[in-house]
Amino acid sequence: MSDVTIWAAFGAGIASFISPCCLPLYPSYLSYITGVSVSDLKSEHPGKVVRIRTMSHTFFFILGFSVVYYTLGYGTNAFAELFSEYQTLIRQLSAVLIILMGLILMGLIQPKLLLREMKIPLKTNRSGYFASFIFGIGFSAGWSPCTGPILASILLMAASEPGTWFQLTTAYALGFAIPFFVLAFFIGSTRWIVRYSAIMMKIGGAVMLLMGVLLFTDRMTKITIWLNTITPDWLKF
Repeated sequence: MSDVTIWAAFGAGIASFISPCCLPLYPSYLSYITGVSVSDLKSEHPGKVVRIRTMSHTFFFILGFSVVYYTLGYGTNAFAELFSEYQTLIRQLSAVLIILMGLILMGLIQPKLLLREMKIPLKTNRSGYFASFIFGIGFSAGWSPCTGPILASILLMAASEPGTWFQLTTAYALGFAIPFFVLAFFIGSTRWIVRYSAIMMKIGGAVMLLMGVLLFTDRMTKITIWLNTITPDWLKF
């Protein structure tokens, strides 16, 4: 597992967060789990109590979706280890699917089935941190046309290299969680990100396309070794 691959997973988490079908909805998500109105969340100067409440509920919301991510990562790793004798085939199939997901994010292909949102409807009484935790599970336990291909690509990368699932899942979850905390704290000053989220998603799709090609041709290791030689020590894990 190279540092470059981990940073790629971290970037994938950020890309999932800023996806155009999720980012505009986060104020509504935060309003739902905290009980604070969207107008109060979007105000330029939210009160201290609002910030504390938003941050604390966000923490439990993040714990909820992290449970799903780690479960998926562990299951993917178990599958890859079970069929370890077919590792080359798994790597090539994973690469083809990553290329497919990259093309979807770039908008070059649009399969109707994968462009539908499929979520598990979990209802809570909207009170308490446990409700925020459950809502986080419901948020991540499904498929959306923006975040689904990105998460699938991370899981496919883990399948292509058994034993890396924990590092990749952690990097992805942190990439998603950190900007979520930033948004929860600076909720009134992040609207400009929405304007550029579609462009960022296309760039992310292009990166996934490149990584898929490198993985299929088994050049990923050579590229990451070279990148590690030029990466500053303070950027390495």
